[in-house]
Amino acid sequence: MAGNGFQLSGSFATEVKPPSSTGSGEGDIASDPASSGFFTNDYKRHEDLKTMLDGNKDGLKLEAMKRIVGMVAKGKDASDLFPAVVKNVVSKNLEVKKLVYVYLTRYAEEQQDLALLSISTFQRALKDPNQLIRASALRVLSSIRVPMIVPIMMLAIKESVMDMSPYVRKTAAHAIPKLYSLEPEQKELLIEVIERLLADKTTLVAGSAIQAFEEVCPERIDLIHKNYRKLCGLLIDVEEWGQVVIINMMTRYCRTQFVNPNKTDLQEESKEFYEDSDKDSDDEKPEVAKQKPYVMDQDHRLLLRQTKPLLSSRNASVVMAVAQLYHHCAPKSEIGTVAKALIRLLRGHKEVQYVVLSNIATMTIRRKGMFEPFLKSFYVRSSDPTHIKLHKLEILTNLATETNISTILREFQTYVTSSDKDFAAATIQAIGRCASNIAEITDTCLTGLVHLMSNRDESVVAESVVVIKKLLQMQPNQHKEIITHMAKLVDSITVPMARASILWLIGEYSERVPKIAPDVLRKMAKSFIDEEDIVKLQILNLSAKLCITNSKQTKLLCQYVFNLAKYDQNYDIRDRSRFLRQLILPGEKGSILAKYAKKIFLSTKPAPVLESKFKDRDHYQLGTLSHILNNRATGYQELPEWPEVAPDPSVRLEPQVEWKPTSEKESRKTREKPQKSFYSSGEDSSSVDESDESSSAESSDEGSESSGASTSGVSDSETSDTPKKKKRPLSEESGASESESSEEEESSSESNSEESEEEVKPKPKAKKEKPVKKREVPKPPMELLLDLDLSPPSGVSSASVTPGDMLTPQMASSMSSLSINDKPPAVSTSNSMTQLAMVQSKSHDLLNKMSGNGLSVSYRFTRTISIFSPKMVSIELCLTNHSENQLANIKVGEKKLQPDMEIQEFPEIALLGPGANTTVLMAINFNDTTQPATFHLCTLEQKFNVSIKAPVGELLQPFTMSEGEFITQQGKLTGMNENSGTVSIPADKNNAQFLCTCVHAVANILQVPSTDETVQQFAAKTLATGTLLLVNLKVKDNKVNILVNCEKMVIGTMLLKDIKESILSSK
Repeated sequence: MAGNGFQLSGSFATEVKPPSSTGSGEGDIASDPASSGFFTNDYKRHEDLKTMLDGNKDGLKLEAMKRIVGMVAKGKDASDLFPAVVKNVVSKNLEVKKLVYVYLTRYAEEQQDLALLSISTFQRALKDPNQLIRASALRVLSSIRVPMIVPIMMLAIKESVMDMSPYVRKTAAHAIPKLYSLEPEQKELLIEVIERLLADKTTLVAGSAIQAFEEVCPERIDLIHKNYRKLCGLLIDVEEWGQVVIINMMTRYCRTQFVNPNKTDLQEESKEFYEDSDKDSDDEKPEVAKQKPYVMDQDHRLLLRQTKPLLSSRNASVVMAVAQLYHHCAPKSEIGTVAKALIRLLRGHKEVQYVVLSNIATMTIRRKGMFEPFLKSFYVRSSDPTHIKLHKLEILTNLATETNISTILREFQTYVTSSDKDFAAATIQAIGRCASNIAEITDTCLTGLVHLMSNRDESVVAESVVVIKKLLQMQPNQHKEIITHMAKLVDSITVPMARASILWLIGEYSERVPKIAPDVLRKMAKSFIDEEDIVKLQILNLSAKLCITNSKQTKLLCQYVFNLAKYDQNYDIRDRSRFLRQLILPGEKGSILAKYAKKIFLSTKPAPVLESKFKDRDHYQLGTLSHILNNRATGYQELPEWPEVAPDPSVRLEPQVEWKPTSEKESRKTREKPQKSFYSSGEDSSSVDESDESSSAESSDEGSESSGASTSGVSDSETSDTPKKKKRPLSEESGASESESSEEEESSSESNSEESEEEVKPKPKAKKEKPVKKREVPKPPMELLLDLDLSPPSGVSSASVTPGDMLTPQMASSMSSLSINDKPPAVSTSNSMTQLAMVQSKSHDLLNKMSGNGLSVSYRFTRTISIFSPKMVSIELCLTNHSENQLANIKVGEKKLQPDMEIQEFPEIALLGPGANTTVLMAINFNDTTQPATFHLCTLEQKFNVSIKAPVGELLQPFTMSEGEFITQQGKLTGMNENSGTVSIPADKNNAQFLCTCVHAVANILQVPSTDETVQQFAAKTLATGTLLLVNLKVKDNKVNILVNCEKMVIGTMLLKDIKESILSSK
């Protein structure tokens, strides 16, 4: 039976063992108590999971994903489930999708081939209506560290930063450092993306955008200039960790852009202050003024004012960040405001206490007064761990002054008796530091330390001896009794460092104890062999010094000690004995150095300086890992030095309008009042346009800008037009005739009173020139006519016809009045044109044939007056069917527009055959912003999400003016409304034709006649609001100075950048 039982169990093991290792068995192992579920790979259970994942019930899928993620957490390999899991990315259940993303992130880098299978799925998820799905898809896509998908990741990030959801834009900001670490060569493209994110006004995005900036391009401080005030305003509402990142970045920014507010401390008692006070006040140099308060830069003050409320934050990191900002950047009189907040943090966890105390210890070295009122907060508690005790002890020592030293010494007396030996030893060192720093208590401390030498604790006695030795070096002549007392303790003290300190003292000051020193050497010679190395070296020094000062009594002892050391096991001791023998006992031959032995050994030595170990940490930025470790950590950025002269503060003027809280309704009421003066109306419109333009990235501000500008046009025109015209703009969009009148009123509002009188008279002429106008609309072919003229275009129009000709008659019956009366500006433009410039119209892809399943769409800007509305940008679409099937009912579907943006759809295309193409016209009112117009392009069976973004130059329409008017208007648009730049050009390109071509290539703008051959001038107005824009190019020494003037600062800045890039790319 036993044999059968053994065989049975053996066969059982033989049959079941292979399945347990390969994962093909289930029932028998489950009943085996020795088997563990954690190490059993069950093949059938995987089949169950696959079945559950392939099912239609979300509950089963969710349960399966929970089990799979559990397997991953246990360290099991679940890569064979990758295909089954990937299919569930399209699940509508959000919880299932989240777990799928967790799984894919785990195996994406290991299983690169399998991960690539899911790329297309993530690309589709990036366009999901749910913002959480879009963000999760981008997060997982950026976690797939496969170099070959870098272009896809870059494209996904670019699309996500333009997403309507702040959460998705925040995720895109987090993805940027991941892509940068994978492919550093993408830095320039990522900087462009970061620049866009920095302009985002959403508090959810701000912190993440700055974090991306810090990791990718922290040296590009110029990206912060125009966003500085915006970030200061948003800081209070940003999430906590975002606040930490922004404040740390602002600390570096502050140190590079402002002057030192404490510079006056270095110039105290300056005699020249009274002599130059008048001059300094005129030159606005408050840093040399001592008697009056320091007047800092308004942006510097703004940063300190906005961060001060954060000292009440519940997050210790935020409080610490504000504290380091004040420590490094605030005036000395204001730094004390952070003390109370830091003391509050000492009630937190031990880890927080350690970091805070480390920073306080550094701050107390330079500023004792700010923490002196909170002295009791640094008293050591019995429950504190040793590292906390040592930091508190360090702070108490730093805070010691003549007034509070008695209180601190009473605390130290208690600490010396602590059972923690390290803490007690540190307390004795602290007493020594106090004695060395405060001369009045040196004798008292020495007396107390001498009493401690009779303590039972050997470590306390040893530390006391070491500290007394350092103190005696400061006043050796006054403490002969202490040296004698310490010599008597040589027999009882066993700590090597303490014994060595006593021997050094006796040898250094042997002349003051001539009777005791030889006896101490005799005792040390007896125990020389048994001493520690550090004690042996001091015995050698003692014997050498006594041989010099008292050779009669100690010469034989000295020779004996040298002989013992000659055969010591330690080579340092052997070398020291040979060296000293030749120097002290040269023999018959003598030694050149022997006569200088006394000067070498017994020269006066400087007293040691007892300093805090935190003294050298001040050159590290507070709150950083490098400061805690007192060593430069990887990734640490040095805190810049203060500049001697503050850089130009005007670079931060653009966001200044954020501090104008005027609502849209209030601004409308203000602008609706009749104003006859040109300058007063210009100031009103300027203030509104500035406030709205600074927020061009946000839809709400853009909407108020459009409505404000159009209303401004009405108010200005009321002074010259009839009462009937006052009411027309209010219903401008209700009919073509009303839009016509609003256009006339806008043009009149943007010129002076003389121009408005002249524009009233040519109205009947516009009717006479009606046939000429009809021929001008279809003139531009694939080449774009930028500067219109009455005579040259006649030949062009007969040779080329655009698709716009076929669409215009369809609209002529209902919009004839609009298409005719909206053209007088074009007539006046062509009459004063100076030259004809033609550039190639650029075509942009709207939908490629791969994404459109055979349908490709491209678009170009025609730069003609739109037949739908004079405020709209005319766009020509070219649709091509690359598939083998017919496409039906092609039209514009759902629109996702920013407020006050409009789209005029093209007529529905009933049928587009295989290989066929067609062109249609549509128009978009971008409201003078570069925000994209997003909409669905639909066919009968599917729809595609597309977006059109207009370059800033396409938002303009040419405007006619004389050179004198140009100079007058340019003088009014200075300061914040002026942007300038310089570009170098080769000598062969130094001509007017080249510059005009470069400008016309990027902007729909008209050249203004100029009497100076080296100066090229251009004028235009924005389509939506009619804001005047002026461009001035002046050539000197193969350099082009570009000057752009516009009330809309963002448009002016972007156009300047485009013109510079056009000139550089054409060289």
